[in-house]
Amino acid sequence: MNQIILKYYRVFSHKLWFKPLLFCLFSVAAALFARLADGFGFSELVPDIKADSIEGLLDTIANTMLVISIFAVGSMVSAFTSASNNATPRSFKIIVTDDVSLNALAVFIGAFIFSIVATIALNNGYYGKTGRFVLFVVTILFFTVVILTFLHWVDKISRLGRLENTISQVENVATQSLEAYIQHPTLKAMPIIGEFPNGQSILAQDIGYVQKIDLDALQKIAVEHELKIRINCLPGAFVNKHSTIAWIQSSQNPLSAPITQKIAETLQIGSTRLYNHDPRFGLIALSEIASRALSPGINDPGTAIQIVGCHERLFFLWNKSNKNSHIEKTVYDRIEVPKIAMDDFFEDAFRPIARDGAGTIELMLRLQKTFTALHTINQTDIKEAAMRNSAEALQRAQIALDFEKDIETLKQHCLFNE
Repeated sequence: MNQIILKYYRVFSHKLWFKPLLFCLFSVAAALFARLADGFGFSELVPDIKADSIEGLLDTIANTMLVISIFAVGSMVSAFTSASNNATPRSFKIIVTDDVSLNALAVFIGAFIFSIVATIALNNGYYGKTGRFVLFVVTILFFTVVILTFLHWVDKISRLGRLENTISQVENVATQSLEAYIQHPTLKAMPIIGEFPNGQSILAQDIGYVQKIDLDALQKIAVEHELKIRINCLPGAFVNKHSTIAWIQSSQNPLSAPITQKIAETLQIGSTRLYNHDPRFGLIALSEIASRALSPGINDPGTAIQIVGCHERLFFLWNKSNKNSHIEKTVYDRIEVPKIAMDDFFEDAFRPIARDGAGTIELMLRLQKTFTALHTINQTDIKEAAMRNSAEALQRAQIALDFEKDIETLKQHCLFNE
């Protein structure tokens, strides 16, 4: 039961309406439950707060919060539009789930609802002496929270949607996703080893991107029916109804349709990719920002150079994992999951930048220095990928650069000598 609640909370917690709804419910409860204090027998111990003084505060909140809420929504929409136009549309999902903005909107709308409900209750004699005192204290608390939230939000909204802030947010999300992948590259399942003979193919039930794989449900199905399951795709893969998403080994050959349908339903498929379970998507979003910056209409190689630095930090997460290496515990022993090839990570991160920035010597030098740095990571596949990408980037630059001195300078910073 707790897992179901947690599942739906994760789904709805990033929706724009979720936190305002929760705060509205809390506000209504706070306004109505203040009356309970009248039954505690404290009327002789608390001051007699006049209804007019409370009503004045509530009117102030009611008159300002709706206007501020509308202003907040307008500012957020402008920031979202700016992020999509200046960075990449793929950053929208990250910006729209900004906690500070969502919390501010929740507080502003919740305070407005509180003031309306409390005013109606107050004017109809709903509160006694103690209830009015508690309502007064709660109103002061709401007022204080609103002011502090507004000050914090103004500082945040001044940066929200700016390119620098968007890059930072995308990098943070990419870091979280990559760290999770590096720690569990096979998602706590078995790695793929050898052939998988006599496997029954399971086809996708929809067309779109694999967003998440419910390995808990898949393991239960495998244990219940004594199956061995080999996953054939990972989050981020695009599938259609002819795509094999998994192979099944079973004593029942073939499996019944209800079982295959249950297996297929454990893969969540949607129209877009998600950052949480797709470690490559953050790298792609950052590269898209760099490619846009390198377009002729913008011509901002400095942003592309900054993105290369972001990628270098992200790839050095593998260096950190090597120092803190541990044996991964297998949780899903009846499921095999493929790993992502290091070449795929490198292509997502560096190929678009090397392609679009081949004619910019400053960017290509920064790229070669990054490959040299990544080559120091004590992991064979990273060393090999860095070497290959260094050679490819040089080849692109040799075609795009006209000045021989630039080409010679670039060669001096490559991982190899021609």
